[in-house]
Amino acid sequence: MHVLVTGGLGFLGHAVTLDLLAAGHRVTVLSRGRTDRKPAPGADLVIGDVRDRAGIAAVVRTGSYDGVVHLAALTSGRDSLADPLAYFDLNAAGTLHLLMALDSIRGRSVPASFVLASTNIVYGSQRSGTLSEDLDVHPESPYGASKVAAEQMVAGYAATGAVGAITVRPFNVAGAVDGIADTDPARIIPNVFRAMTGQLDHVNLNGDGSAVRDFVHVADVAAGIRLALAACAPGTHHAVNLASGVGTSMAEVIAAAEQVTGRSVTVRQLPPKPEPSHLVGEISRARTLLGWQPTRSDLAQLIIDGWAAWQRLG
Repeated sequence: MHVLVTGGLGFLGHAVTLDLLAAGHRVTVLSRGRTDRKPAPGADLVIGDVRDRAGIAAVVRTGSYDGVVHLAALTSGRDSLADPLAYFDLNAAGTLHLLMALDSIRGRSVPASFVLASTNIVYGSQRSGTLSEDLDVHPESPYGASKVAAEQMVAGYAATGAVGAITVRPFNVAGAVDGIADTDPARIIPNVFRAMTGQLDHVNLNGDGSAVRDFVHVADVAAGIRLALAACAPGTHHAVNLASGVGTSMAEVIAAAEQVTGRSVTVRQLPPKPEPSHLVGEISRARTLLGWQPTRSDLAQLIIDGWAAWQRLG
């Protein structure tokens, strides 16, 4: 397949590109023009922005793509509260423009496979336990709402028979591929690494750190996206969790990082937050529909790979 990967220079995008290339696919990466990274060797690069309706239409019209992996997005729930329009502009309108671009060449080729990267936060924070795709979505920020809107647009367009689509909902993506580390300041593992390397003087921990979350390796997510491309059937849409299926507490993350790296970290204990005590992804649908199984999402492996990449950052 010739696959267009939007946001292909990002943390997840780079891993997806490498995984697709290794499987023998041709990959074109769409980027708005960031200069700090280059596409993986063997991938083509096209400069464009999904917010530019005419521009993305031209990219799709001239590319002859068999599949699209749509990763380009803004991803901070907190930031979206301050700038909601930017989130709807990129995450929702950008998805609409991409679908309209595909529709503009409808009939010229077989229906494309379309994989949308959404997020587990669409389930909301009012639940605790194992989250399955059968749950109703409950977005609590403009970020979550913009992703739900994108999911609904993809599902509606797929129902026309124009494409086959799968929305993947990754949980807490961690680890590293090809030396590309996760640097998101809102995530605990990068902040533990920052504290270990002197960029922060401590790590904040809510309460006793007993809140449990699901961490999944970026390589496993990339493999799931590749398998989702192959599983798309024209006229259908499915939402699929990509998670480890295993819960890990925040305190366990810090302890594992200290054990793997041999470094200690100062922890500042904050008052407990009103948050779910236990959120883990149900992954039986990913197993049955995609034939997917996480193989690198053991906590120690996540830390080992992430730390190796972090050290390369200097």
